Amino acid sequence: MTIAQRAPMPWVGIDIAKDDVVVAVRPGGDQWTVPQTPAGHRQLARLLVAGSPERVVLEATGGYERALVRVLHAAGVPVAVVNPRQVRQFARATGRLAKTDQLDAAVLAQFAEVIQPDVRPPVDAATEEFEALLDRRRQIQEALTAERNRLPLAPPLIQRRIRAHVRWLEKELAELNRELENRLTHDPRWRDRAAVLQAVPAIGPVCAATLLARLPELGQLSHRQIAALVGVAPYNHDSGALRGKRRIAGGRGEIRRVLYMAALQGARVNPVLRPFYQRLLAAGKPKKVALVACINKLLRLLNAMVAHGRPWSPALPATP
Repeated sequence: MTIAQRAPMPWVGIDIAKDDVVVAVRPGGDQWTVPQTPAGHRQLARLLVAGSPERVVLEATGGYERALVRVLHAAGVPVAVVNPRQVRQFARATGRLAKTDQLDAAVLAQFAEVIQPDVRPPVDAATEEFEALLDRRRQIQEALTAERNRLPLAPPLIQRRIRAHVRWLEKELAELNRELENRLTHDPRWRDRAAVLQAVPAIGPVCAATLLARLPELGQLSHRQIAALVGVAPYNHDSGALRGKRRIAGGRGEIRRVLYMAALQGARVNPVLRPFYQRLLAAGKPKKVALVACINKLLRLLNAMVAHGRPWSPALPATP
């Protein structure tokens, strides 16, 4: 398709593969493919600028989408990058069970039209690098855990090799931790907010780095909104006379994991969380329920601190 041949493009879905970019448009159902190259990205940006779309939707694909998102955003195209799980659930809800690049692009275009997800600018290069450090730390931590689990069952010859690999992984993990701490301490982009977060007992460098990189909305939303975004807002399970247990679901799992570890530590050392946790246990709440409540309270405190630029204090009111 050339610019002269363009049709109206109010809703656009883009499926990104390693080599190609498949584009679908609603209404009309037009589809075409461009190469997954800088030249292909520029060509697509020109087409979309000419078509004036209301929304262009792509899935987060582990990094393949970033270069194209930067080009489209620079061209002024309204781009939303969405969670692939949400798109697959949407596809199933509309009866589309088959999966090809062309079908995926069409589903994304329909998702754009029906859901109209929020448009957010792409992260800058420094933030991408910071996130890459966090990703690599998580990968090393997972590999280290896997090797330690293999060690007891391995024969002596393999145990020697595993121990050597474990030593290398431990060294790499320590270097990544130092690099993250160095950026939190010296980079003006993160320094002030990291200091605010780490002043809270039980919030360490990894938790602070994860919050800064993965939860940029911290301090900008109400507590209910930030809790729902993270996935620690309990949802009702009621129907008619049935009153089911409230549960948490969805949200950003990586944030939830680091906050869980922080709450676990905070239940022992934090002067706000410790009595709160003990009070819940004394009231008969299960430990996991009490810890989720601690995560919620900790998130409320952090949200209020960042929102108002307040230093940590046990007396800080936990409202955004």
